[in-house]
Amino acid sequence: MADYLTDVKKYDAGASADAVTKIVKHLGIALRNRDSSLVSCTDQKELDRVKAGWIAKKLGVADANKADAALQKVCQAMAADNTKSRVTFYYLVAKHLDKLGSL
Repeated sequence: MADYLTDVKKYDAGASADAVTKIVKHLGIALRNRDSSLVSCTDQKELDRVKAGWIAKKLGVADANKADAALQKVCQAMAADNTKSRVTFYYLVAKHLDKLGSL
């Protein structure tokens, strides 16, 4: 858990430990496999899954343009990181969409 929070704090110094914990619980077993614990911004199918499963379903954001803008912004913010943690990625998307409070 501390590793996830440390990674999120690289991008948001005031990151909420509670929000990170909720994301970790939401992702559950997906975090056990290295491949599924990472997000690839160059894989459109992956981004579509994040948009459908995380942004639309969990965060309740139905506006596709808003979702795409959030994905693009987070991909740009994490561009230097070759291994984009799914927990960090989801946290930053939720933050960008102002949905951390609804987790």
